[in-house]
Amino acid sequence: EALRAAREAAAAQVAPGVLPPGSLRTGAVAVKCGMTAEWDAHGARVPLTVLWLDRCQVVQAKTAEREGYTALQVGAGAKRAKRARRAQAGHCHAAGVGVKRHLAEFRVTPDALLPPGTPIPASHFVPGQLVDVAGRTIGKGFQGVMKRHGFKGGQASHGASKSHRIHGSTGACQDPGKVWKGKKMAGHMGNARRTVHSVQVYKVDPGRGLLWLRGAVPGHKGAFVEVRDAVRPRRQFSQPDRPFPTAAPAPDGDAGPRVAPAGPNP
Repeated sequence: EALRAAREAAAAQVAPGVLPPGSLRTGAVAVKCGMTAEWDAHGARVPLTVLWLDRCQVVQAKTAEREGYTALQVGAGAKRAKRARRAQAGHCHAAGVGVKRHLAEFRVTPDALLPPGTPIPASHFVPGQLVDVAGRTIGKGFQGVMKRHGFKGGQASHGASKSHRIHGSTGACQDPGKVWKGKKMAGHMGNARRTVHSVQVYKVDPGRGLLWLRGAVPGHKGAFVEVRDAVRPRRQFSQPDRPFPTAAPAPDGDAGPRVAPAGPNP
């Protein structure tokens, strides 16, 4: 009951407006549910990635007076306190929120700071806008040069014996007498942090906390990704009006999903 009262009080303090020029608002932490596809008004098939904002809330507000910069720490998901480290459980308890499965930090301007406990709903993003999505790619383990770097490979016949997929020579002669750093060779592939820029929000369902994005984003099913406003939108594209500093939580009788206007992918 105490946590619920704290969340309601924090949400009541949010008065959504329109994002002013020069301001930077927070992002959100979402769970990648998988991919699907829909057909738009022109009959074109649109590949979509579905993201779920699972109890996304502000956990900590960092200010210039205390930390030296302004940012918001946002958490998503939930797990039992006994499954979390004592420091993490105490950190979330001090903010008046449940223990989160994933935490991420987003730099914001001072006018976009939010109190701890404020929910970040799916309506924080608007259909048609562009976002940047960051996450960890799917790990592929130790892979050869043909899969990792797209090498052509060796001869299939004509003297090739057990050397069809090898990388070939890796260095020169006695001078320089070494293999240069950064040489494309076999090694670990995937499981690296990557960011996909300027992904369009196709549809938003505030009632269920779902986002549909055009195309693919990093990570496997069930992975956490960070979604923020695009820092470098594409040319001749203007972002639509977005709620600032965030949107109000969706009411119980929400009308349902909102789809971006029909048009080409920006």
